[in-house]
Amino acid sequence: MDDLLHAQKILVLDYGSQYTQLIARRVRESGAYCEIHSWRMEPAEMRAFAPKGIILSGGHHSVYDADAPMLNEAVLAQGVPVLGICYGMHLLARHFGGEVAPSATREYGHAMVQGVGGKGHGLPGGFLSSGAGQVWMSHGDHVTRVPFGFRALANSDNGILAAMEHEEMAVFGVQFHPEVNHTVDGEKFVRGFVQEVCGCSGLWTAGNVIEHEVALARARVGSDRVILGLSGGVDSAVTAVLLHRAIGDQLTCVFVDNGLLRLNEGEEVMATFASHLGVKVIRVDAEERFLTRLAGVSDPEQKRKIIGHTFIEVFEEEANKIDGARWLAQGTIYPDVIESAGAKTKTAANIKSHHNVGGLPERMGLQLLEPLRELFKDEVRTVGLELGLPARMIFRHPFPGPGLGVRILGEVKKEYADLLRRADAIYLEELYSTGHYDKISQAFAVFLPVKSVGVMGDGRSYDYVVALRAVETRDFMTAAWYPMPHDLLSRIANRIINEVKGINRVVYDITSKPPGTIEWE
Repeated sequence: MDDLLHAQKILVLDYGSQYTQLIARRVRESGAYCEIHSWRMEPAEMRAFAPKGIILSGGHHSVYDADAPMLNEAVLAQGVPVLGICYGMHLLARHFGGEVAPSATREYGHAMVQGVGGKGHGLPGGFLSSGAGQVWMSHGDHVTRVPFGFRALANSDNGILAAMEHEEMAVFGVQFHPEVNHTVDGEKFVRGFVQEVCGCSGLWTAGNVIEHEVALARARVGSDRVILGLSGGVDSAVTAVLLHRAIGDQLTCVFVDNGLLRLNEGEEVMATFASHLGVKVIRVDAEERFLTRLAGVSDPEQKRKIIGHTFIEVFEEEANKIDGARWLAQGTIYPDVIESAGAKTKTAANIKSHHNVGGLPERMGLQLLEPLRELFKDEVRTVGLELGLPARMIFRHPFPGPGLGVRILGEVKKEYADLLRRADAIYLEELYSTGHYDKISQAFAVFLPVKSVGVMGDGRSYDYVVALRAVETRDFMTAAWYPMPHDLLSRIANRIINEVKGINRVVYDITSKPPGTIEWE
């Protein structure tokens, strides 16, 4: 990676913090490219990466645990600035001869910190320049003796060392988490470390990313043809527009309509890409095939497998009709890459594999093209806006790969899908019109395959039930149900019952995650 875009890099070593990806995102927002690697990263690999600075993430371990991750000796050998966050601070303190011990008063959540002497001298970005500030703590251990050669920069109101720096080297340790939104001015701290301390000059921008990926795609593809499975989601949409800018008509997108899409979604995708953006899109109506294979199947995992395998089958059939196709483009993004590599690092507690990280190209005999694999989701959205995609498409709530197939509980039938997509459309229409859609992280309707007695006009009804779901979340690992105004809920329910014949009852899900999941299946 000797191009200008990647010339200034920050390395984030993962020690198991739940915020590791958030650290990397804050670095990217500060204008520097960064990558997340295991704390076990080999010295030769670290030297080859040539970081301008290194950040040690926090983690759930204590430095006294028998299996606790250790300070990678290659870190200080790089001779670049180092920032240790929480557990990373503890590692630095022990390495330089300080002491770490369990806290008598553990700090989880908001805390106030004071700069030593009334000001946080030496803290990047002018953090604590006013003398005090609110931060986010999450720890059981803390540094009880400042290591030799270091000086204290800040303490918490509980008397716990909150920040320290080496007197000669650019080595910092902070007990708090500057990367989370709860730390006031935390983004300034990270930006100060990245730009002022490490000397990165803000090369990582959406415009530069687009220019780089366009040039790279042209160089790699040459005159070959490329195929892409277009789902209508953000990742595949941005991939399509980016590659269209790079190679034009050499790109062919295949849009598989599985009969489990939202209301009018197929028409919207075709209008956006084929008509307005000039992207070549082949639409395949495969509803009957999907629904036939799903008949009689109620288990959620089995439904997912059937939908996934059928999609690949249909996509391959269409791909084989395209002469000269040598490349398969996919909307893989950086979190996919991190999580798929997680099994190697053995650092993250939860590992999941992704269908678009390996596997498919080997079977199809195509080379893989993944122009977004270095980007986080928020960066993908920024790039999409820069490329001219409509904001409403870019900021749509997440939609599962199996579509309505996992929002219809139990067996999937066309009747159920038709009822659900109409109810869901009314729900989202009301959220858009009242300004609530952008306040909610994810909202959708769920079809319940049970009937209840109701009264419609002067007669008795016996029809189906839908549940409405809306949650607020930052990372989708935890989520709180959205406190929907009662008058809005009433209007949504009345519209669904009056306008969707076959539904006579609407309920609202007030389960948070945990103990529930966001999706019902």
